[in-house]
Amino acid sequence: MTQIIKPNWSESDIPVQDGKTILITGANIGLGYEAARMLSGRGAHVLMACRNPARATAAREAILAIHPTARLDIVELDLGDLESVAQVPAKLATLGVGQIDALINNAGIMMPPRRMTTKQGYEAQFGTNHLGHFALTRSMFALLTPSGRIVNVASIADRRADINWDDVQWERRYSPAAAYGQSKTANLLFTKALTKRLTAAGSGIIAAAAHPGISHTNLAANSILGKWLWLFEPIIKLGLGPMIQSAAMGALPEVYAATGDVEPGAYYGPSARTRGHPIRAEAHQAAHSNDPVSAERLWALSEELTGGVFSVG
Repeated sequence: MTQIIKPNWSESDIPVQDGKTILITGANIGLGYEAARMLSGRGAHVLMACRNPARATAAREAILAIHPTARLDIVELDLGDLESVAQVPAKLATLGVGQIDALINNAGIMMPPRRMTTKQGYEAQFGTNHLGHFALTRSMFALLTPSGRIVNVASIADRRADINWDDVQWERRYSPAAAYGQSKTANLLFTKALTKRLTAAGSGIIAAAAHPGISHTNLAANSILGKWLWLFEPIIKLGLGPMIQSAAMGALPEVYAATGDVEPGAYYGPSARTRGHPIRAEAHQAAHSNDPVSAERLWALSEELTGGVFSVG
């Protein structure tokens, strides 16, 4: 790991993105919204892949109020439905989009109190955060430019759980936090296995991962933490929360991974682990999230559950 990132890399350091097309999942709120705002402001054509068209439209209008000349299109996508995922390339074709320069797999759900499932019956966090993005990346791979980027947004919550191989769908004993941790471990293992394949194929496409530290977004609102958020709001507003940063700061690592000088398979996150400007963040990663055997096992399982071979060539 020899890469050196400019200290305090921030929004003003984002390279000009004129002529580039970037698809961001979950671009209507939180980290995804901030990434869409930043990248469209630097000239990128941003494809806002969102489950709720009305909320996506409101987010698009909010960005246009800041950047009136921004180019933003909405693509309806439900990552919890593999049929919806498979339709994305056709939807892009109707927009006249034949290639993309970056895919930012940003969307996610976190720690719902009760076990929920996707349309295909998979545990919702594993199914949405990992399987949906695995299938989307496979569907979009042929549209990526030869020097394209794939960015998987993970979390320091990967330390909460390795892959629960004996009960990946958490059917026997559901743990909201452990199931979330498993999905974030899966994001990192997916990045590792994908990088291995891209490198072996001699591809110029780079896969990388990023995490936002602990950022002030809506992600926890519907989680097991939701009922406690009222305690944290005053602390956050007063700037007294030393571990919490804004959504805009939290989005910087994924934006850096999509636009900066990156290395294949690298991991980026906040300098102080929970907050700060982007740095290389392999030190923030749990050992089980970097296991090559688990990465290959997960790849095979993901192909099986999503119903398709992901060939990188």
